[in-house]
Amino acid sequence: MHKTVIVVPCYNEEKRLNRGAFLEAASKSEDLHFFFVNDGSSDMTSSVIEEMRKADPERISCLHLERNSGKAEAVRRGVLKAIGDGCRNFGYWDADLATPLEEITVFRRLLEEERWKIVIGSRVKLLGKEITRNEMRHYAGRVFATFASLLLRIPVYDTQCGAKLFRNTPEARGAFSKPFKVKWIFDVELLARISILERRNDNSDFIKGWIESPLGKWTDIKGSKVTWFDFFKSAFEMLKLFVLLYAPVVKGRYENELLQSR
Repeated sequence: MHKTVIVVPCYNEEKRLNRGAFLEAASKSEDLHFFFVNDGSSDMTSSVIEEMRKADPERISCLHLERNSGKAEAVRRGVLKAIGDGCRNFGYWDADLATPLEEITVFRRLLEEERWKIVIGSRVKLLGKEITRNEMRHYAGRVFATFASLLLRIPVYDTQCGAKLFRNTPEARGAFSKPFKVKWIFDVELLARISILERRNDNSDFIKGWIESPLGKWTDIKGSKVTWFDFFKSAFEMLKLFVLLYAPVVKGRYENELLQSR
């Protein structure tokens, strides 16, 4: 059993996958495992992943999906496999390494403190931090993040950073049990699901176990598949989530479906 499993969703990442960085990070920790999910890539991503797996089969494994199903489902499928194999902590990381792998060590140290159960990477531009973002995307992201925080009723600064780590709890496992209802903002739905499961367990103070960790470095990597049109898709999905979480009949059905699948 690996102590920490990091799921890395990949779609046409042949040119952006840094083999050396992943292999080096894996070699430095015996209880860290990378689980790559090749999400139906049409380039040579599968070959790159297989090269890494063969180089270190003890700490690198993979799942190849026949069809492209989107990041949300790729992450979910990878997490379910990681949970099935057994692990203390699990999470997911963007394949382009916009968030450096060194941050995994910081996240793991936080989870070693018993009070934290979820660590969320946060792209906060502070003195001493190297956060490089496109200005327009940054401001658009801040508007989105404000609405996400209001929707969740949780004071979270950055829901969309592609670096998150969870302790392997029943609530965290249950949040991945069913396919997500939204595609582009599944991170928001994921946090909403965990909130629902925690509250149903009479844990109204669950938020005290969540922490955002300001990243020391984050860089917009060229070749991102996110376009401006996706921001409009995200706005639509925000409305969809609002209905799922607050419309009485729909909310009850959604929560029951989630609870029954645990």
